[in-house]
Amino acid sequence: MARLILFNKPFNVLTQFTGGTPEETLSGYIKVPDVYAAGRLDKDSEGLLLLTDDGALQAHIASPRFKMPKTYLVQVEGLPSDEALTSLRAGVTLNDGPTRPAKVERIDTPDLWPRNPPVRFRKSVPDQWLSLTITEGRNRQVRRMTAAVGHPTLRLVRWRIGDWTLDGLAPGEWRFVEPPTRPARSAAPPRPNRSPVPPKGRTPRRS
Repeated sequence: MARLILFNKPFNVLTQFTGGTPEETLSGYIKVPDVYAAGRLDKDSEGLLLLTDDGALQAHIASPRFKMPKTYLVQVEGLPSDEALTSLRAGVTLNDGPTRPAKVERIDTPDLWPRNPPVRFRKSVPDQWLSLTITEGRNRQVRRMTAAVGHPTLRLVRWRIGDWTLDGLAPGEWRFVEPPTRPARSAAPPRPNRSPVPPKGRTPRRS
């Protein structure tokens, strides 16, 4: 049976098992053999990462073809105007093409764990938290989207992927969850019930 893990990835941890010290990679947190990240989360981003030992499930979660929604809590520099939010909802044009429309709204400061190191605070520059949902997974997409409307991202926490959330997981913690049930493959459609057509010039036999 497939295994599926929800993991709250801390800041400055790579979404891989090798390539750094244990504290800098998944190997310092997850001691489960043969599981791999379904998608990625940048080193300087935090939050929900899914891991599985099922290749088909991994592809379903990670591939933009399936349009699985991912919700981020985003702290941005400045106070985005209604026009900036409208642009994000419509889709913004990045250097690799236009994005799909996003769902975005202003939110109150969420009750999150302190980041280590903390976000740089400047008294002269206000900030705003947003809830931003996308159905793609381009490289550093959320950061590039907010920058495109004039509001660089200060902190980025992925809170939800599909129906899975970070609820109850502190940074560095993980738990097994039941993987989704795969839909059965569609059977071939039945052939129409037609009487056989006799060869031209012949009369069909009667029983």
